[in-house]
Amino acid sequence: MAAAITLLGLPLAAFTGWNAGWLPDAYPHESSQGALRQVVLGDGSRVELNLDSELTYTHFKDHRQVRLSRGEAFFEVAHDALHPFVVKAAEGRIKVTGTRFNVWKYQDQVRVTLMEGSVRVSSINADPDGGFRLSPGMQARYKAGDYEPQLSQTYAGDTSLAWRDGKLILDNLPLIDALPLINRYLEKPLVLGDDRSARIRIGGMYDTARIPSRVASLPKVLPVYLTRNSEGDTVLNSIPSQP
Repeated sequence: MAAAITLLGLPLAAFTGWNAGWLPDAYPHESSQGALRQVVLGDGSRVELNLDSELTYTHFKDHRQVRLSRGEAFFEVAHDALHPFVVKAAEGRIKVTGTRFNVWKYQDQVRVTLMEGSVRVSSINADPDGGFRLSPGMQARYKAGDYEPQLSQTYAGDTSLAWRDGKLILDNLPLIDALPLINRYLEKPLVLGDDRSARIRIGGMYDTARIPSRVASLPKVLPVYLTRNSEGDTVLNSIPSQP
């Protein structure tokens, strides 16, 4: 009898949780491994997943929510003003009703690029109705511990969405800025061995699927040599300049 009561109570609890807005009625999990992937969420929103990306979609009574646990995703959100669409990534949230935008995540760093519509970016610890509103062409960056995102305007030649064509384009970036973009595609991250190596610049266009195989060739194009640390990570060490 106790088991029967428990079984009868589960649907009632789920229904009560749904009506109260505590529990979702759907929570599919989507991921991509060796290839780019396109998925359609339960609300009709379309998502393109970069390599090695992972998200979970949950549909609540009063809102829709995505948790981007790793990687990168381009969203085309189905418009529904009564049910805001919220993306959670690291320690921040992106809130929209219908728009096109990109979210890149590596460890605790996140970058949001808005293509169309409007989004509001805020810290996960801040007021959900607060935050900073982006207009098309703007970017917001944040990392763990940031209470406010850093906002910037993209330029005409911005290449942050080149991944949708399977490319990573580095525009003469110092390694300290380039490594998070590169490490997204590596099983073990590259790390900097010294302050000088952090300032070395790298540029070029790379096939994202082939980035792991290009690591060993870095000393051929940069003034660095490779070692390994105790965790097994590849270390980029600068070659001292000759007197």
